[in-house]
Amino acid sequence: MNIHEYQGKELFRAYEIPVPAGYVAFSIDEAVSAAKELDSDIVVVKAQIHAGGRGKAGGVKIAKTMEEVRSYAKELLGKTLVTHQTGEEGQVIQRLLVEEGVDIQKEYYVGFVLNRDTGRVSLMASKEGGVDIEEVAENSPEKILYEEIDPLVGLTAFQGRRIAFGLGLPKKAVKQGVDLFQKLYKLYQDTDASIIEINPLIITTEDQLMALDAKLNFDDNALYRQERIRGYRDESEEDPKEREAAKYDLSYIALEGNIGCMVNGAGLAMATMDIIKHYGGTPANFLDVGGSATTENVSNAFKILLSDEKVQGVFVNIFGGIMKCDVIATGIVEALNTVEMTVPLVVRLEGTNVDQGREILKDSTARVISAFSMDDGAKKIVEATKNFNKRTG
Repeated sequence: MNIHEYQGKELFRAYEIPVPAGYVAFSIDEAVSAAKELDSDIVVVKAQIHAGGRGKAGGVKIAKTMEEVRSYAKELLGKTLVTHQTGEEGQVIQRLLVEEGVDIQKEYYVGFVLNRDTGRVSLMASKEGGVDIEEVAENSPEKILYEEIDPLVGLTAFQGRRIAFGLGLPKKAVKQGVDLFQKLYKLYQDTDASIIEINPLIITTEDQLMALDAKLNFDDNALYRQERIRGYRDESEEDPKEREAAKYDLSYIALEGNIGCMVNGAGLAMATMDIIKHYGGTPANFLDVGGSATTENVSNAFKILLSDEKVQGVFVNIFGGIMKCDVIATGIVEALNTVEMTVPLVVRLEGTNVDQGREILKDSTARVISAFSMDDGAKKIVEATKNFNKRTG
């Protein structure tokens, strides 16, 4: 789960991590009132959406007067902001963060992420703050510092000092840096975070460290024990289909293609998308119904697939182990009884109760193209989708 920058900074304040004074605003008048409360010569008006790259896309404005604050708030609220992380459709700005301006001496990057190779949290830092860290990692990987954290010991003062010295922090800011890194790690652990990033972390002209940004993501599987974090959820920022899928414990991620995929198991989902690409098609989604889905869940998964207007073909690729093929088949038939199927449907079933599953599909009125291997199914759905495009295009 993602949260907004202003929410992340609320958490930072709770852990005594320095951030600029600021207020969230949902209207033009609220933005002006917030600016007056700050009593700052410089006011920063920042769009709040669940995506990075806002500054480059024009979502961060520097105001020197109340008239400029009003003008920028009017310009941003309701605007669709397109960044490299939103995709071409962009995201509508529904709230702003109005902050005091800060004198910046130097910018840095600091982040805590889970290293999936080691199963441990890593502290990452770089002198190249204020720019996309992905570009730094790709073009100048030597500029990124790493400290792997032992979960039994936590982030030690020694590791914090090594990062502080590696960043070249002023001498009087080294102790602040160690303290800040350790507080960030505690926040990471306490909240079941998956990512915490500050870009940029700045040193002011008075040699004080301060977080100018806050990006925090959280493990969905741990939200049941994170009441405060759950309260930060902004469903308006989430894809409606992904939100609907979550109600039925389905793993759904929208993509840019036109072939809908329904599979059981993340590994099979990845392989299915790869083989569709291999034969010249483009997946429209990642949808994993898991190993314990019910007929109702499968039916709802199918409806979610068909609700995507980009979908011009559907490939159901099931290998039944724990998941039974007859459950999948029944779910598909139930969905097709309530949703009109106008695009090609290819189904490949293999494994537990496969014969029963195939019979259920055969006895139904559903127009199903049967496949007997993943390779066969991928070829058939790519070809069927191309033919569908020719007929409708």
